[in-house]
Amino acid sequence: MTAVDHEPDQTTAAATGDAGVQPRRPWTRPLGYAVLILLSVIYLAPLLWMLSTSFKTSPEATRWPLELLPSQITTAAYELLFRPGTDTPVLRWFLNSMIAATAHAVLVVATAAPAAYALARMDFRGKKLLFGVILSTLFIPPIIFLVPNYLIVDTFGWLDSLWAVIVPQAAGALGVFLLRQFFLGLPDELEEAALIDGANQFQVFWRVVLPLSKPALATLLVLAFLTNWNDFLWPVYVLFNPDSLTLPPGLARLQGAYTVNYPVIMAGGVIASAPVIALFVFAQRYVIEGVARSGLKG
Repeated sequence: MTAVDHEPDQTTAAATGDAGVQPRRPWTRPLGYAVLILLSVIYLAPLLWMLSTSFKTSPEATRWPLELLPSQITTAAYELLFRPGTDTPVLRWFLNSMIAATAHAVLVVATAAPAAYALARMDFRGKKLLFGVILSTLFIPPIIFLVPNYLIVDTFGWLDSLWAVIVPQAAGALGVFLLRQFFLGLPDELEEAALIDGANQFQVFWRVVLPLSKPALATLLVLAFLTNWNDFLWPVYVLFNPDSLTLPPGLARLQGAYTVNYPVIMAGGVIASAPVIALFVFAQRYVIEGVARSGLKG
């Protein structure tokens, strides 16, 4: 009788798959929200403090005890940065960084996509060896390429120009690896149908594969933009004229010129951070939209 009573319960648990599911404890959700709020405060506090200080006067920025909000909002720091004829042309540095990062990101996608497609979809002798060699460069410290890249840039006459911060690091292994792994996940039937319809290999790549790869292309575009935008060491070596600098080395120069003027330094940080935050917000929505419209679920 006892065995008969237990059999339906075991059968029902096995059928529903709930045998190993533990009931959710009531305190886990509030604890999770508390951890998320704490992490948000840790990440946002420096940004909010930088933004608040940029609108303070210099005496108020160093007053003790510190105040979170400025008692009298002033844009003097921004007016000083954008004043023409100064030794710290922040607007010129901003335009240089925007041009260099945008061109570099486009160039990275343009070089990585064909290479990744060939390694993922085409058969040729030595493909695995070539992919292994490309992948192995990810494990080499980037500082080792500093002197060879400098000599190459010097040979082409690109020193002290934006070409020096756009071209040398465009052919990276990370982009090839990222796109290759995404291309491998695309269904073969789509390419086979295009080939049957008379498309050649390039048309398959351009009209079928790339439109389906918007999420991966957008991700690589954002990563390449952020890498170039935040790069400090390489521009210091190849850019000499103050008008040729990008924002990271320019902000270091700004810190040296306005050592105790914290509102000016913070205003420079706000100018450098705004495009990156805007790109993150835009790219997040774009990637989600690309995944929803790519049709990869089928």
